[in-house]
Amino acid sequence: MITTKEKVDAVRKVITASAKKSGRKASEIKLIGVTKTVDTPRINELLDAGVTEIGENRVQDLLPKYDFFAERENRPSEWHFIGHLQRNKVKFIADKVSLIHSVDSLPLALEINKHGERLGKILNVLVEINISAEASKHGIPPHEILEMVKSLVNMRFVRLRGLMCVPPFVENAEENRGFFIKMRNLIVDINKSSLYSTEVVELSMGMSGDFSVAIEEGATMVRLGTALFGERSY
Repeated sequence: MITTKEKVDAVRKVITASAKKSGRKASEIKLIGVTKTVDTPRINELLDAGVTEIGENRVQDLLPKYDFFAERENRPSEWHFIGHLQRNKVKFIADKVSLIHSVDSLPLALEINKHGERLGKILNVLVEINISAEASKHGIPPHEILEMVKSLVNMRFVRLRGLMCVPPFVENAEENRGFFIKMRNLIVDINKSSLYSTEVVELSMGMSGDFSVAIEEGATMVRLGTALFGERSY
């Protein structure tokens, strides 16, 4: 049976090779372990294997895991919220996560700003882009990104760090390369526009089936579950 450490080592090798192809170092790519349906003992194994940034899709799953590890010396260095976030649940995670990947509307961004003000803390976010225009996916259309950036400029307690996408599930990762290129170009467009006071650099894209291609096209964060834990039932 392949251990979690062996799976992590295999993933790290792919990250290193893919980063090299794009002229970068592996250290420039954040590996986020997606722990949807994963229990705390297996998360412990992931932490022991050196993956300390954890991503959760659901608020109701993140909260008990956060509380479990809060009292332990061996705990995640950062929690990421990567799933669809309802406005009425922002209050539960605003003080717990270092990055919200899935800001998919202006009302959600305003709600995050409100809770940032309440906490006296600037909250880091990524804007989710529906890069493949799938009706079943969340995110704003690519052509609306500059308008969204203009709105975020006026939010004192929200800091835009970059963009995120969930491309289609494909058997051949090459089929998603075009989507990853479009995402990288959106980052270029934002920075060229000079709308935002600081450079926007993060690209959260690439999951277990296509993360090597995502890194080749500029991903700075990859969100991996299956590659680290194997197939899971949801």
